Amino acid sequence: MVRRLKQLGWTHVRHGAWAEPGREVDLALRVRAEQLIHPQLVASHFTAARLHGIEVLQDPPHELESTGPPADRIRLPEGKLHRAPLPTGQIRSAGAIRVTTVSRTLADLLRSATRDQALVAVDSALSVRPLPDRPGARRGRLALPEDIAAVLAAGTRKGRARGERYLRLADPRSGSPAETIARLRLHDANLYPETQAELRTPDGRRLRPDFLFRREGVVVEIEGYAHHGTRGAHRHDIDRFNALNRCHEVRTVLRFTAIDALRRPERMVAAVRAALARAAAHP
Repeated sequence: MVRRLKQLGWTHVRHGAWAEPGREVDLALRVRAEQLIHPQLVASHFTAARLHGIEVLQDPPHELESTGPPADRIRLPEGKLHRAPLPTGQIRSAGAIRVTTVSRTLADLLRSATRDQALVAVDSALSVRPLPDRPGARRGRLALPEDIAAVLAAGTRKGRARGERYLRLADPRSGSPAETIARLRLHDANLYPETQAELRTPDGRRLRPDFLFRREGVVVEIEGYAHHGTRGAHRHDIDRFNALNRCHEVRTVLRFTAIDALRRPERMVAAVRAALARAAAHP
């Protein structure tokens, strides 16, 4: 039977499930196949975040994550199963699949994921972000901090204190995962800039740099290729760089790539410290 399905062009989705020829096997289809076999499951954690359009730091090791009843004996050899109670109000239908609400999804990540993973997702959901498949379009905020806090407070005590502590580090002004990680690395180094502070050029143009150390006049910008990889974006970046240098609050503009923030944060932190020290030495 398996050989025949392959010959006819069907695509294997999971044990016991195949997709018809020409059907793209995306995340939603894999979740749908899982829930057709196990209707009591709800997509959750990183899987739910991706279904909601929330950015994550990296793809998790488990392709699919689901939450099911604590007493259920289901085993998922191709995914990760979380056994926890799920109130009806924390489940929503997305097409033909069931997924935890945005607030429950973020609360789960705050309780169980690493600090960096959780805060990249939370910052993404709390802020307005570009839509990767629609150039120039942006989606609105997906959650509010108080809603996430309410789910944390009402849930299990396991991981609650950590989740509440992480939530206090979230910043809805963050513009990208790289900015979130850069902010966390700066905070780890006891450096606390303003985020998205409004500046004005002498001719009245408004600018919001990623980070501003106002007393020293040091601006830090995190440049991601996804948003700056065209000639038009490059021209815009140059114009923005020149405009920042015209603001009377600004003495130094430091620019780093997303790779610097994600993979070489020690270099970024050292460069920021050096710029702050130079500013302090020559007020």
